[in-house]
Amino acid sequence: MSYLTSVPVVIILVVLGLSEVRVVLGFPGGSETQLTKDDRLGPLHSTLGLLSLRSSLASVKDVSKPIRSKRTAREHHITDCIHMTSEEGEFYHKALSVDGQACGIYIFSEPDQNIELRFNYLDVPCENGGLVSVVDGWELRGEFFPSTRDHQKPLRARFNEFCGERKIKKVFTSSQNVALIQYRMPTRGTSFSFTVRFVKNPTPCNVFFQSDELEPIYTLRNYGKRVNCSLSTLFPAAVNTVALDVGVTPSIQRGIQLETGTIHKCQKRGLDDYVEVGGSFGLDNRYMQVADSFCGLNSKPGKYPETVFCETTTVRMVSSGSFDNSVTVHLRQIGENDIDRHLSVVCLPEDITEE
Repeated sequence: MSYLTSVPVVIILVVLGLSEVRVVLGFPGGSETQLTKDDRLGPLHSTLGLLSLRSSLASVKDVSKPIRSKRTAREHHITDCIHMTSEEGEFYHKALSVDGQACGIYIFSEPDQNIELRFNYLDVPCENGGLVSVVDGWELRGEFFPSTRDHQKPLRARFNEFCGERKIKKVFTSSQNVALIQYRMPTRGTSFSFTVRFVKNPTPCNVFFQSDELEPIYTLRNYGKRVNCSLSTLFPAAVNTVALDVGVTPSIQRGIQLETGTIHKCQKRGLDDYVEVGGSFGLDNRYMQVADSFCGLNSKPGKYPETVFCETTTVRMVSSGSFDNSVTVHLRQIGENDIDRHLSVVCLPEDITEE
């Protein structure tokens, strides 16, 4: 079997979880567990990879409802290096062993909520590289959601790092429905505790989508602002556009607008407002392979979905601020029946190793 023939088959099986083939995936940022210089925590280089992150997320989704009814706020004990949660309450971690590994607590809420974090106490000595970092968004292997090109804050402002035995008075509120706590514990017995609360976000922009709905529908809006907004999922998906109003309706409404239909490749036409649909291996949509880009005003645009066979599926809306933009999309998680159909995008890793 030739390389070109075998690669798509392998990646499809891995994405869908239908094969026992062991695959080593390459991501930007490498796979080391080393930390950045000067003992700063920096980006988390987890050996678990994005597939483990997606698996952990699926486990949270499967068990969150029955567990939530039984837990009290003081029973959230973190024992796994990669911990996923969509629950409010008090969380506690104590180092039972020390291996120098950087770990992460990935927190997510509903699309129209932000995440508020308060530290109850911190006992993480600065010696031997001990550190706790709060990240506005998610990071894995040097890739970020939201992307650095779509977030209103510069990257350096999205990190807050602490160590020592101290009381942290500052309250941290995420800019979107995901946040991350990274940590490295220097000695056995060191610990920290924090409280999670979800707060209403009246103008959600960047959204990480994980819904109990089988086929969720969501609307991205810019609220008339100069801002880039994105919707990302950690599963391969068929994306169907339900309604489109991008680059047509002025931010200050001036009467009824006539439908233009869907206009493709708008940025190549010199238009500043458009939507991109595509996918990538990592969290960062800077590396997204674009299946289609479009703009216009169309109340019934989606006859054929864009089928994205990637670990991360993304809908990204770029807005100049001159228009009141919105795009409504219908998402359907891809199954094994989609393998023989047309695929708009198939993401291939840089290196594939079968053992």
